[in-house]
Amino acid sequence: MLPMPVADLMAVGDELLRTGKRVRVLWQTDDTLAFVARGREYRSEFHLDPSDEVMFMIKGEMKLHYRFPDGREDIQVLKQGEVVYTAASVPHSPRFPPDAYLLVMERRRRPGEVDRFQWFCPKCDGFLHEEQFVVHDYTLDPVSKAYANFFDSESARTCKGCGHVMPKP
Repeated sequence: MLPMPVADLMAVGDELLRTGKRVRVLWQTDDTLAFVARGREYRSEFHLDPSDEVMFMIKGEMKLHYRFPDGREDIQVLKQGEVVYTAASVPHSPRFPPDAYLLVMERRRRPGEVDRFQWFCPKCDGFLHEEQFVVHDYTLDPVSKAYANFFDSESARTCKGCGHVMPKP
């Protein structure tokens, strides 16, 4: 029999809510990755993914912040049942409440590809910090690791331009 995993997206989302976990990987093959993610009330970074992403809002509403090459920021609101395509390397920040969840499908990372997580000063929009990870297994939750590294370092959270210290969540 061929591997053909089936997932009940609402049940997976409800399980994440019940257990308090943030991510459940549905599958990882040599070429594809699919997972359900629950919102993080403190999400503030911009993810630069080396592959394209497709995000489907299963439950709730998301404000997808994204940055243009010139540094401008904009927001696309994604309502329940809507889907968005995000091209590789577009800095994006999916912000939605912890009782909402979405399906993410993307290409599994090739050897040596780097995921980048960038923070900007909430006061002056100056660059604060970047975390980088080679993500070979998404079940290790690289987003949580990036956040732990960032919020555990006052130096990383301090703007070199205006001196503002981004508070811990």
